[in-house]
Amino acid sequence: MSKKVIIIGSGIAGLALSVRLRVKGYDVHVFEKNESYGGKLSEFKLGEYRYDFGPKLFTMPELIIDLFKISNRNIDHYFKYKKIEVGCKYFWNDGKVFNAFSDKKKLIREIESEFNIDSKRLNNYLKKSRIKFALTKTIFLEKSLHKLSTYFSLSALKGVLNFSRLDISKSLNQLNEEAFDDKRLVQLFNRFATYNGSNPYVTSGIMSMIQHLEHDLGVFMPSNGLSDISKSIYNLAKDLGVEFSFNSSIKKIITHKNKAIGVEGNRHKYLADIIVSNMDVSLTYSKLLKGFKKPRYLNNYEPSSSAIVFYWNINRTFKELELHNVIFSENNSKEFDYIFNKKLVYEDPTIYICPTSKVVKNDAPKGSENWFILINSPYDSGQNWDEIKNSLKQNIVKKINHTLNISIENHIEMEEIFTPKDIEIKTLSLYGSLYGSSSNSLMSAFVRHPNFSKKIKNLYFCGGSVHPGGGIPLCLNSAKIVSDLIK
Repeated sequence: MSKKVIIIGSGIAGLALSVRLRVKGYDVHVFEKNESYGGKLSEFKLGEYRYDFGPKLFTMPELIIDLFKISNRNIDHYFKYKKIEVGCKYFWNDGKVFNAFSDKKKLIREIESEFNIDSKRLNNYLKKSRIKFALTKTIFLEKSLHKLSTYFSLSALKGVLNFSRLDISKSLNQLNEEAFDDKRLVQLFNRFATYNGSNPYVTSGIMSMIQHLEHDLGVFMPSNGLSDISKSIYNLAKDLGVEFSFNSSIKKIITHKNKAIGVEGNRHKYLADIIVSNMDVSLTYSKLLKGFKKPRYLNNYEPSSSAIVFYWNINRTFKELELHNVIFSENNSKEFDYIFNKKLVYEDPTIYICPTSKVVKNDAPKGSENWFILINSPYDSGQNWDEIKNSLKQNIVKKINHTLNISIENHIEMEEIFTPKDIEIKTLSLYGSLYGSSSNSLMSAFVRHPNFSKKIKNLYFCGGSVHPGGGIPLCLNSAKIVSDLIK
């Protein structure tokens, strides 16, 4: 008889892990508190408009392709995607507009032309970022940092020998200011700190490697939207024989002699050989592991930033916009000071706009667009979010009108707004944090909770709140790490 595994939560990491373990021969049962799968990668309708609830950036498709390869299934029967020509379009208050192409050669030519930067200087920066990614990929992203065997490898040795090339001792902003004279370029490359909910003025310069994923490897979009990622993995898991129970909240992880042996739902107990939590690790301890002390660093760590998200049904189209668009704040340092120190939203925020209908035509009626607007915000610590979102809406309407020379308020047919408090309720992310802990310290990667319990045998953790972190690629890597740990 095959061993039984229970996975709590059907976010993308839980879905990917269910596939990997099923391929290994395990009997896998996934429990989900919501009525459907996907977590932050779920979808909903607002009138006739379709929206992906969460993230919009899709890089490293090979991590999804691998799930179908190991399952010996044709990915074309489940999932299709394409590369996006313009990875992101940037707007500044001074009228400057810049297209960051997915093709690296075109990107370099565009930066050289638009910002009058020396090609050698630019290429050196991009090359260093690529080297950082190559040096740290295996040890930080693909293996458990909390197993001694990880450090006895060629990749670990290379990382140690090239430690000085990682720019760990300087902040990302400091690194970017040394690389670029134009403050707009500094602001552009500082933005990548927000990809893991961190502050570019504090987080380490090693984080410049994040831009490598977008600028070197490219930006992609699934044919049916980002939620198609979770849908395709769910369908694969179902075809492989994974069992799913929805509207099924888990109340307790059952342990016996410091060994996880099952879970308890509303009415039933379910026994298993292995338990994996794909929910926020802090909430796993406080809600499901009462009686077990939460690791001290989980009480002391700084949560990542969160977001206020506006979903707007827009009754016209904008040729000025691409799939991914950013309208920058005029004062970058003040914006991050508000988010991370004052725990407020700056009055002149950076605005991210993503109308997925640019690529997925059925996401909005003809002649219309579905605007997903994200504003980086602090995590929830008791702020008056109703008051904040009302004043924020006025500010972003004013800023969008100035940038696009339009009265956007006349084109909003319907809206939905999510604050950090709403995000916490929907996704069980502590304080509405989007990425678990921030990376605002040199040791942040090492203080993330490991993918296994050191005190409870047969208990594992995956997802954005544990190693290696949040975001689609890291959550998929988290699933692979756990699969490798389970022998």
